[in-house]
Order: sequence, then structure tokens, then C-alpha cells
Amino acid sequence: MPKPLGSHRPMHGSTTSILGGDTAISGNISATADLHIEGRVEGDITCTALIQGEGSEVVGAITAESARIAGHVDGSVTAREVVILKSARIRGDIVYDALTIEQGAQLDGRLTPRTGQAQSITRSGESLEQRLVLAAPAQKSEED
Repeated sequence: MPKPLGSHRPMHGSTTSILGGDTAISGNISATADLHIEGRVEGDITCTALIQGEGSEVVGAITAESARIAGHVDGSVTAREVVILKSARIRGDIVYDALTIEQGAQLDGRLTPRTGQAQSITRSGESLEQRLVLAAPAQKSEED
């Protein structure tokens, strides 16, 4: 007897849902697993980990544990770890614990470190600070 559609789970326990480049969704998406988007989504997205392809577009808020943004986003992004690739075009605020932005990425919005738990973590008696990484080559000054 065939299994019902959507009941398949890989043996290793994690799942990834993929929305292909020919897919357009209008409505909110909530996934308990990883989500890979190559198409267009008009609505809010909540998932464990988001990977957004270069040619994709999201119009809505993104909430995830980790988000790797390479396409267009018109809305806020809230995640523990955010990676913004050089092909990304974001219009909205980013709320993060750790942030990496490649040179060439475009961002029109505010960058805000999350507050609460991340600020209360300590290591060897020292407070850990929020981390912002700008992935750009070092510029030489004229004096060098």
C-alpha cells in the first residue's frame, strides 16, 4: 500500500523542503525543517534554516534559526545567524546574533543585535558580545 503524500521522512531525521524556481506561493509558510527557496514567496516564512537562492524573491518577514540570503527580500529578517551574500538585495530590518555580509550586498534597513539570552552568556568570566562580520577585503591606505 503506498504511503500518503507528504509522509516521507529521510532516515537521518532532518528534512529539507525545496521550492523550485518555477514556484510562486502567496501565503505564509511555516516549516519545522530547513527550507530552500528558489522561487517567489509573498508571505511570512518561519522555519529552522532558510537558504534563499540568487534568483528568488521573498515579500514578507523571515524568522529562522539561520538564514542565508542570496536573492531579493522585501521584509524583515530575524535569525540567530544571518549570512547575506553579495547577490542579496534586502529592503527591511535585520535582527541577529551573528551577522555576515559579503561585499556587494545591498541592504536598506536597520541592523539590530538581538537582546536577552545572547547578552547574558559568559565565558571565563567575560561577557560575549554580539558579532558582526563584514566580509570585505582589507583596503590599503595611501600611506602603505
